[in-house]
Amino acid sequence: MCGIVGIVGRHPVSQRLLDALKRLEYRGYDSAGVATISGGTLERCRAQGKLVNLEMRLKEQPLNGFIGIGHTRWATHGAPTERNAHPHIIDGIAVVHNGIIENFAELKAELEETGADFETSTDSEVVAHLLAKYRRDGMSGQEAMHEMLKRLRGAFSLAILFQDDPSTIMAARNGPPLVIGHGDGEMFLGSDPITLAPLTNEVTYLVDGDWAVVGKTDIRIFDSEGNAVTRPRCTSTASADRVTKGDYDHFMEKEIHEQPEVIARALARYVDIAGHRVAPLSTGMDFANVSSLVISACGTAYLAGLIGKYWFERYARLSVEIDVASEFRYRDIPLSPHAAALFISQSGETADTLASLRYCKGHGLKVGAVVNTSESTIAREADVIFPILAGPEIGVASTKAFTCQLAVLAALAVGAGRARGTITEEEERQLVMSLAEMPRIMTQVLRNIQPKIQLLSRELSEFPHVLYLGRGTSFPLAMEGALKLKEISYIHAEGYAAGELKHGPIALVDEKVPVIIIAPHDRFFEKTVSNMQEVAARGGLVILITDERGAASSKLETMHTIVLPNLEEIVAPIIFSLPLQLLAYHVAVFKGTDVDQPRNLAKSVTVE
Repeated sequence: MCGIVGIVGRHPVSQRLLDALKRLEYRGYDSAGVATISGGTLERCRAQGKLVNLEMRLKEQPLNGFIGIGHTRWATHGAPTERNAHPHIIDGIAVVHNGIIENFAELKAELEETGADFETSTDSEVVAHLLAKYRRDGMSGQEAMHEMLKRLRGAFSLAILFQDDPSTIMAARNGPPLVIGHGDGEMFLGSDPITLAPLTNEVTYLVDGDWAVVGKTDIRIFDSEGNAVTRPRCTSTASADRVTKGDYDHFMEKEIHEQPEVIARALARYVDIAGHRVAPLSTGMDFANVSSLVISACGTAYLAGLIGKYWFERYARLSVEIDVASEFRYRDIPLSPHAAALFISQSGETADTLASLRYCKGHGLKVGAVVNTSESTIAREADVIFPILAGPEIGVASTKAFTCQLAVLAALAVGAGRARGTITEEEERQLVMSLAEMPRIMTQVLRNIQPKIQLLSRELSEFPHVLYLGRGTSFPLAMEGALKLKEISYIHAEGYAAGELKHGPIALVDEKVPVIIIAPHDRFFEKTVSNMQEVAARGGLVILITDERGAASSKLETMHTIVLPNLEEIVAPIIFSLPLQLLAYHVAVFKGTDVDQPRNLAKSVTVE
């Protein structure tokens, strides 16, 4: 979602603000801007679209000043125009905002009655008008800040400049993350540690309800009641050095090809490869003594959780309740205190997932976080952290984080099976050996299927609709394949359980609809082939993704067949995700869409 950066510096800040905003591009945005204080005057530069537009504007009208704030906006209230871009400036007060002010309409009406003239269509502008009103009433900047925060409802983080205080940035957090960085005679503010990585690795995380006064050499932090509080200073492990495309055309392409390496790194944490056992998990989550498992997440992470559900139920005989977090948090689901919960999030900041985590903690459940960012809010609030170790993922469409989530969930399911006595030592050994072979197989698959995928992608890019089908773990994988295709190519795609084909989706099948069938040669294969024949009988264009045994068994003529090596069932969804990712990527390239930053999407969804 929106990104925030701020610098109280010893040197001119406009270029550093711009560089920091570039490190926030992966979050998704549609406009950007910066504001500085120079010679006692607020100066501002904004632009619609990509940061290159803002960069050109700054070359034409450079901003001076040793203090400033910047913003990348992902539109919620108001169109993605320059007029609606942040920072907003009212009466010598500049504001950048990430989140949603839920009661903005009420506040706006109240302010308009007192003569406020709104310049934008955003909810964010009410913050600047409220502060301006309180300053006119005689309050100091700090008093106005505290009073303004009392009036807001919703999820938000804020960075604010007062023209008459050129040595201070004020900041607040209530939901979306905000990090304060400690420098040498200067201080920094950012939406995440990666934003600040080249500037400092010494950071302080604000918690919900905090607001802060950030000077050149110190910070003063207050809670929602205005009481001074202390938050720990820690060392961030985030690195901006790895956030480059290298020799690849897109971050997504790079991240697809990083998967053998990052999967190996994840497995090294969770699997004793030499001993053919899952590594002992010295955590606070005792799978042997939980009655059931709750899993919740959003988007691709939710689909990883669906695949994990199959594994936990099969190998650990542990009943799993799973739902998308945006629904789970409002279901009033009855929860047993003997259950445990897992929450999956690449960013560790997903608003609905965080709210669901807090719901479960409030009901006494032991909570685990499967996250890529161990310093995130979800990680800090969980009882147990299961890091996926994928490294920074910049492409909005998740690839390596998804497969690392799957690898960690598979290892946890096997470990839970061992703890619960539902798999034997020999079964554990075989499962671990299968997991350990994944990096080698992934390297082989990525190398071998590229030419076939590129040929298929060129043809597929001409179709407006695509269906994906699968059974067992291939069902959520079908949904993931469809999600990837629609996210970055804008082709309408849907994933279905193959057994549901006759219950509706088959009405869409004709000679103009490609149907991608994910069919490893597993215990579901014959039934999936029957569904494939139903598609072919109605003229549908069959694209079969299978393994060597499946290709040899299926005699049906297809539009294309993608053949992978023979695989054990536990690793099949992880390896089969590779052709789906490559297919979506190359279709998007052929269509000329923005692969890494597809329209209307954000990497980290920090509001409902």
